[in-house]
Amino acid sequence: MAVVQHAAGQSDSLWGRILPANNRHPRPHRRRDRRSEVHRERSTGHRAGDPQGLYREYGVMAEKRITRRRMIGQALEAAAGVAVPLFVSWNTARGAEPVAGKTASSAARGPGPNDQITVGIIGCGRRNGQLVTGKGGQGYLPNDVRIVAVADVNLRRAQQWGERYKCPAYQDYRRLLDRKDVDTVIYATPEHWHYLPCIHAAQAGKDIYGEQPLSHTIREGQAMVAAVRKYKRVFQTGEQQRSHPATRKAVELIRNGRIGRIHTVIGYNYPSAFECNFPAQPIPEWLDWDRWCGPNEVVPYHTDLYLSRIPYVRDDYPAEPAERCAVGPGWMSFRPYSGGELPNWGCHGLSMVQWALDTDGTGPVEIWVEPAEKLPLVVYDRPETRDRGDAACSRTIIHYRFANGVVLKLAGIDERLGGGGMFIGEKGRITIFREGYVCEPKGLDEDPLPPNAVRVYESDDHMANFFQCVRSRKDPIMTVESGHRVAALCHLGNIARRLGRRLRWDPVNEVFPGDDEANEHLDCPKRKGYEIPTAI
Repeated sequence: MAVVQHAAGQSDSLWGRILPANNRHPRPHRRRDRRSEVHRERSTGHRAGDPQGLYREYGVMAEKRITRRRMIGQALEAAAGVAVPLFVSWNTARGAEPVAGKTASSAARGPGPNDQITVGIIGCGRRNGQLVTGKGGQGYLPNDVRIVAVADVNLRRAQQWGERYKCPAYQDYRRLLDRKDVDTVIYATPEHWHYLPCIHAAQAGKDIYGEQPLSHTIREGQAMVAAVRKYKRVFQTGEQQRSHPATRKAVELIRNGRIGRIHTVIGYNYPSAFECNFPAQPIPEWLDWDRWCGPNEVVPYHTDLYLSRIPYVRDDYPAEPAERCAVGPGWMSFRPYSGGELPNWGCHGLSMVQWALDTDGTGPVEIWVEPAEKLPLVVYDRPETRDRGDAACSRTIIHYRFANGVVLKLAGIDERLGGGGMFIGEKGRITIFREGYVCEPKGLDEDPLPPNAVRVYESDDHMANFFQCVRSRKDPIMTVESGHRVAALCHLGNIARRLGRRLRWDPVNEVFPGDDEANEHLDCPKRKGYEIPTAI
């Protein structure tokens, strides 16, 4: 069994550090140390163990029991029956042609191999700043891609981006979607503002790179799947870890049985969202606060709600001076704007779990929490750290059981598990971290996989993969369906925590059979004018 050396020179087993002795969740570790045992691979022309590059690449949705057609049909049915007075079909609202002045068939073809791809940016904050500049190793826009329009409810920030990229800036993203010179959109917005930009962009004939988690609710995710497929758009979910060579290698080892039959997976115990009731602060004149609240009821403005949970301390992207010193938990920690750390960070690790277990086309059949108690009501009414809410909202341990008997348990206390999980099989363990993986016993990965081994989709650059698929019209590595299934795992865990009891789940029809109380949580209330469109 691998031994991890601590900074102080002490050592203990990796297993002992991942699970607490009594299975209770202490305050999460914030340390991000890197271990020498973690394997790292740099992107090369061929993969280790296969110098000839003999790979059989296939899409992640191939050969699944649940077909894409079936999933789209379910999503269309789920989206039906809702009144849509304003944000209905973007095409209907504009009285335009189905795909922004193009025919559906011509829009589906995409740019030619020598054409420059144009991008519209929705959300001019920290995350999109990382995506387009490559800061923090997050990828960057290729040389043949150009930003031609930006939009943000923070007009001052949108204008700063417009000046930087010498392009028009809008406070309403729908004006950006009106532009016929926009081929693709990249959105990085608060979680409650994912579904409408995606659906409207698909209706407007734009290909889409959308930040994770895919959705804020399961019903939103179904509608997003339906829109992307109906309008034949390329969609990449921003879970970049699938484009990492080391984690891909670990997934292939698991898929090819190096640790035998998997019976348990341990993931990190991320907290769910809590609530806030901050006092009113003056709304900045450059911010459309009503539109920021979007589908939720308009509440008083407060900086600690408007910001994400991360302080703005860098100068390599546009940001307001007040934002650079904010340290509150922000919208990412609060309902109904987010599901908390579980979807916002947990998606990365759960994406690895779904990929390694080959369950991108399905989901669990049972979810429960231990202890069997409801999530406590935690309300923030003044600026403070996240510690109180995080501790209370991660007290219960989420369990998932899949149809094949595998149990996924979000009980880990080693934060590195947030990038993957510990896969426990009959012959050993493989633990996937964000930066690599560990085999137990050592040497499980030394022998190369045979030529006829199972291979997964290969991508070494998440953003580049998206734009390559915009040209080829093939599916990228993290499709809208894959993103939906990963986000659904997070939503199901949050629902189980709120109800505090065992739930049965039908992953085919995406409902809780015979459980009206649980089914009420498949979506959240939406303000008039922001409903999921009836006609996708």
